[in-house]
Amino acid sequence: MGGSSPGDERAEWVRGEVRTALLVLISGRFRVELPGRSVLLERQGDYVVWGRGVDHSWYAEEESVVLTVRWPSVPGYAVAAGG
Repeated sequence: MGGSSPGDERAEWVRGEVRTALLVLISGRFRVELPGRSVLLERQGDYVVWGRGVDHSWYAEEESVVLTVRWPSVPGYAVAAGG
């Protein structure tokens, strides 16, 4: 799970993702930007799923905690500290 402060955002869109993703809102208010569509998660348990190859970005409208699951796993994949 990850936490975001109000106003946190992904500076650049994720491009070329090779996995399917599920993002579930645990708390807060969190916006996921997809091509041609913006999804606002505002109630605990709200979620969004997108498929492989779909570019995306996000913006924390409030302090938020989200759970993101991506599959299939990618051997050796790691998230840099702070990212």
